[in-house]
Amino acid sequence: MPEKSSSAVSGRAREFWDRGIAALQKQNYDYAIEMFSQSLVAEPGFYDCRQELRKAQFKKAGRPGSGGFFKKMLGTAGHSPAFAKAQIALRSNPVEAISIVEQILNSDPANIAAHKLLADAALASDLPRTAILSLEIAFKHAPQDRQLAERLAATLAQQGQIARAELIYADLLRAFPTDQELAQTLKNVTANRTMSEGGYDTVATGQGSYRDILKDKAEALSLEQQHRQVKSDDVTLKLIREQEALLAADPRNTALLRSIAELHLNRDDYDRAIECFQKILEIEGTSDPMLEKAIADARVRKLNLQITSLDRSNPGSSADITKLEVEKSSYQLAECQKRAERYPHDLQIAFELAMLYFQAGRITEAIKEFQRAQNNPHRRIAAMSHLGQCFAKRGMNDLAARRFQEAIKEKIVFDDEKKDLIYWLGTVLEKMGKPEEAIEQFKQIYETDIGYRDVAVKVDAYYESR
Repeated sequence: MPEKSSSAVSGRAREFWDRGIAALQKQNYDYAIEMFSQSLVAEPGFYDCRQELRKAQFKKAGRPGSGGFFKKMLGTAGHSPAFAKAQIALRSNPVEAISIVEQILNSDPANIAAHKLLADAALASDLPRTAILSLEIAFKHAPQDRQLAERLAATLAQQGQIARAELIYADLLRAFPTDQELAQTLKNVTANRTMSEGGYDTVATGQGSYRDILKDKAEALSLEQQHRQVKSDDVTLKLIREQEALLAADPRNTALLRSIAELHLNRDDYDRAIECFQKILEIEGTSDPMLEKAIADARVRKLNLQITSLDRSNPGSSADITKLEVEKSSYQLAECQKRAERYPHDLQIAFELAMLYFQAGRITEAIKEFQRAQNNPHRRIAAMSHLGQCFAKRGMNDLAARRFQEAIKEKIVFDDEKKDLIYWLGTVLEKMGKPEEAIEQFKQIYETDIGYRDVAVKVDAYYESR
């Protein structure tokens, strides 16, 4: 079943669509939802309509008296009669399953389980953009769900949206740096993008030639410049102008805005990048913790640029540098506190806030946030490690040792993170007056990495003393 735009649907579907648009503009969300739903009954592949339906659903959910924007019913989503009915319909009639799930989303548009099921049904109905729409929404509200992230990335890659897929895989790899399978997947996606963008995939299938790819030296140079990791300022400006011209014809294209924002970031033009991110928020009409984090990061990078531009060897710059450093630290903490208040269940933000408290020496607040953040599977080990460090700073060495021991048990791979945990445990055991137990920790590291911190000094001294 092909997905359709508003110009390709039947007259009946278009009539309902027009009524829905008018109702949405008047903020009559219930009627807009009803009209969009009727349009989708007539044309299940009407993608533009489904986008507007989603907008109306979220607008209604965020309206005072509607139960709140973040009413997700995560605990009951998979047990409702409608959900069970949709699961059964998925086996024989996926289009019907989509229609049933939409009824759930009408009252609970952020229902992650419902969006996952809708994505299954949409792919079974050959509606990939519809599937991606639901996966994107689910991922926005559950960024810690690794399985969901991988599924979204895989679907995007299959549908040719390789750049977006690449970003998600890169974020996952940063969270799971030792996952070799994930690293290989990212390499494959990157290679596919390079082949596709360069035209080399047509060569491989016999449908093109290298001469077609590199028609002349000017074109070859342009191709190289566009995909070089570090772009010159002139080339970046050219790309910005090209994409802004495309944006003028499609001003609500958030993918283009993201791309332009990234290009501005590459040029250290943080104000323009922030403008683009804020425009995306306006277009989407919903809160987005990832975009808000991008805006905050851009502002911090702007302050860092101001700091590095000052000459540290000049005594007159010292006061300015100190002032900017204080401004940066204050901004980071205040901004993260606000995001934590807006998204109280986002454990990634809890970890960020905990780290900022830790760096500021506010140990009590840091302990509270690290205790929450350790429930995030992506940050669990790091949160446990810092909890141990917090306890150690307080002189609560027995509590610190338990945190480190538990983290070591859960950390399977013997990488730098595990070495840190073992080292911290050894240090705490030393403070507890348990030198024999402490040296056993340092010896574990010594056996595999003699250059790690001062373990060689500690272990050598131990054997010399004997």
